[in-house]
Amino acid sequence: MNANWLLPEHLADVLPAEARQIEDLRRTLLDLFRTRGFETVSPPMLEFIDPLLTGAGEDLNVKTFKLVDQLSGRTLGLRADMTPQITRIDAHLLNRPGVTRLCYCGPVLHARPTGLLASREQLQIGAEIFGYAGVQADLEIIRLASKSLSVAGVSDYQLVLCHDGLVNALIESDAAALARADEIIALLRDKDLPGLASLRHGSSALTEQTVDALTALPRLYGDSSVLSQASHILPKLPGVTSALELLETVCEAHADLAISVDLADTGAYGYHCGVTFSFYAQGWHDALVRGGRYDDVSLAFGRARPATGFSMDLRRIALAAGPAPRAKAIMAPASENASLLHKIEQLRAQGEIVVQLFPGETAQHDEFVFDRELAFCDQEWVVRAV
Repeated sequence: MNANWLLPEHLADVLPAEARQIEDLRRTLLDLFRTRGFETVSPPMLEFIDPLLTGAGEDLNVKTFKLVDQLSGRTLGLRADMTPQITRIDAHLLNRPGVTRLCYCGPVLHARPTGLLASREQLQIGAEIFGYAGVQADLEIIRLASKSLSVAGVSDYQLVLCHDGLVNALIESDAAALARADEIIALLRDKDLPGLASLRHGSSALTEQTVDALTALPRLYGDSSVLSQASHILPKLPGVTSALELLETVCEAHADLAISVDLADTGAYGYHCGVTFSFYAQGWHDALVRGGRYDDVSLAFGRARPATGFSMDLRRIALAAGPAPRAKAIMAPASENASLLHKIEQLRAQGEIVVQLFPGETAQHDEFVFDRELAFCDQEWVVRAV
C-alpha cells in the first residue's frame, strides 16, 4: 500500500476553513495585544540548544527535537516553547532599562505529545511583561489572557491559580527535597498522593513536615477559601506566607471571574517562580491557557529581569471557539471582458470576496458560500443575489 500521504503520529494538516479561522484569530489577538502596548517579535524556529532550555526543567528538554548544525557542528534545537526565546530578546537584544511588553505568534514542535489527543505541532501565541516585579504586572497579564479567550469566542472558562514560589519554598526548606525537586514537581502535577507519601521512606527520605505539606497540596483545591485553609495547614515559612497573601490579592482583583485555587497545579516547564495560572473551559480536559511569573530566567543571558506572561495554542483556541461561519462570496463568470475585470477589482478593493471561475469550472469551497453573482444587465456588470 502506498502510504506517502500519511503523516507522523500526532501531526495533522489544517484544511481551508480551519486555517482561515486560525489566521483571522491570530490577527485579532495580535491587534488586541498591540492596543495594550505589546510589541510583536518573531524569533527563529531553530537555535542552539542551550538558550532554548535556559531555566527550564526536564519536561522541556524531552520535548525538544535536537539535531546537529552542519555549519558549526553544535547541537541545535527546534523550539518546543517560545518563552526562553522572548526572554533572550528582552535581556540581550533590546536591553531596555524599564518595562518591556512583548508578544509573539509562531509554531512550536514537541518531540513527544503532551497527551493522547495532543498535537506535536502547535501555533503558540502569547504575551510577556519584563522589568516589573510588582503584582500589577501579574494582574495585567491575567486580564489580557482572559480578554483573549473572550475575543476568541470561548465562554464559561475558569481561572485556576497556583504559586510556584510556595512549592519552591517547601522544597528549599528540606535538603533532601531540593535534591529531588523535579520528581516532586512531577508528582504534584499528577496529584500522585501515594507517590508523595512514599517520599518519607528510603535513604533520601524527606522530613515529616515536608512530606505532610506536600501531600496536603493536592487536597488544597477549591474556591478562595482554600487560601485560609492552607495558612493553617502549611508550615509558617516566609515564602509560603507571602505566596498565600499574593494569591489572595489576585483573587480579590479578579472577583468578576470564576476562580479556583489549586496549590498543586505547578507550572509546566520548571522556570516559574511566582503566581502561575491556567484557564480551563467546559469540555476540554486540559488548560487552554497557561502562564505565570518567571523572574531572573534572563540571568543566563546576562541580565536578571522580573518577568510574567502567558501562552496558548492558537489551533486549540480556534477549536474551542467552534467552527467559523462560511464567508459570503461573489461568483464571477469566466471572461476576459475588460469592464468585468474592472468591476471585479473594484469589489475586491471594497473587501468583497470575488471568485472568477475558469471555463467549465464548478465552484467547490469549504469556507465560501456564494450568495451573489456578477451578471451583465443593461450594458453593465451588476451584483445580484443567487
